[in-house]
Amino acid sequence: MVLLFMSLKFSQLCFIALPITLLAGCTTPISQLNKDASSVQIRMDSSFDPANCQWQGDLTGSEGHWYTYLFYPNDVMVQGAVNQIKNRASQLGANTVYMMSPQDFTTSFTILGSAYNCPTGR
Repeated sequence: MVLLFMSLKFSQLCFIALPITLLAGCTTPISQLNKDASSVQIRMDSSFDPANCQWQGDLTGSEGHWYTYLFYPNDVMVQGAVNQIKNRASQLGANTVYMMSPQDFTTSFTILGSAYNCPTGR
């Protein structure tokens, strides 16, 4: 196998490596989760009560575009949108996002939510 790669010209090797690299990029969301946003909780349940929380703002998170949606599976677009909304919540100083119903479009996935700073343990 090593001899095969050694005998290939640089252009041939690039021709082989480029599609592999591009396909590997299609398995991860574009929006990566920031380290400080990893503790932000996403809530969609009706038992969430924001009465003891401080509202920080409304948020959106979206992943996918008309020119990329063919290359990303739906779960990757969902994860990217979640990463984006958690990153934005963290930037506002929130630790909880109460998410509205997700919007699943043909070419992208968008989520809407309200960011709250809640006492620890909520």
